Amino acid sequence: MGETNLPQAVSDRVGDDRDQKRGRVLILAGSDSGGGAGVQADIKAVTMLGGFAATAITAVTIQNTLGVHGVYPLPIDVIEAQAKAVLDDIGADALKTGMLGSVEVVEAVAGLIDYADNVPTVVDPVMIAKGGSPLLEDRAVEAVRRLMVPRAALLTPNAPEAEALTGIAVADLDGQRRAGEALLEMGARAVLMKGGHVPGETVIDLLLTRDGETVLESERIDTRHTHGTGCTLASACAAGIAKGLPLQVAVAEAWAYVAEAIRRAPGLGQGHGPLDHGWPLRGR
Repeated sequence: MGETNLPQAVSDRVGDDRDQKRGRVLILAGSDSGGGAGVQADIKAVTMLGGFAATAITAVTIQNTLGVHGVYPLPIDVIEAQAKAVLDDIGADALKTGMLGSVEVVEAVAGLIDYADNVPTVVDPVMIAKGGSPLLEDRAVEAVRRLMVPRAALLTPNAPEAEALTGIAVADLDGQRRAGEALLEMGARAVLMKGGHVPGETVIDLLLTRDGETVLESERIDTRHTHGTGCTLASACAAGIAKGLPLQVAVAEAWAYVAEAIRRAPGLGQGHGPLDHGWPLRGR
């Protein structure tokens, strides 16, 4: 085989693989040195739910349970090269995006979603770390609204993120519903409105599609160990989608996995500690 034929052969093979749901998830997100959020949480969640995790790291953060102490974005060409190396060889059945940080990275990742050619994307519009540190420039919110929301097979905002994207107050279930419907109108194919920031004795997550809604409700767990919950939930959803599960099933399985991971949080660190991503290994 001549050298000039190799890229097409690789493309053909990867294209064939994409027709088979094999649980491959390409994660485009930042690294969390503390291991509770970011690509570290993503890899654990995808693996525990039976998927295969690959990564394109967007930034390196200096981080622990007490907060984010430094953020070092990677060059755009490095982000793109990581993603294309995976897509051109291993392939992907789903993409998951997390911390993007800047307009330039949002634009690059939107281009990579297009490059992946119809691979469903779970978009977690990360804006603020659990400890309050900003992880997305203010001027990048509009880029997320314009470029990421319409590319989302599933968008997973918490209440503050949904408010930033829509301008709609999210303080109760009605607010969750109205903001979620607005995000559907903006082009997302499905929206999982997370309710952890909404006051109340119970936590209600609301999955909205153009066909209706699904309510996921549980008692609120009194714990400070919730670092990485959003990353974990989005990646768990991506794992289910990558395995070919129907959206509602993928979300329900991810939701149950995260709820138990919060209940079993190991209590590490002096601040907002991580979840127990590995609880399925130890059984119920």
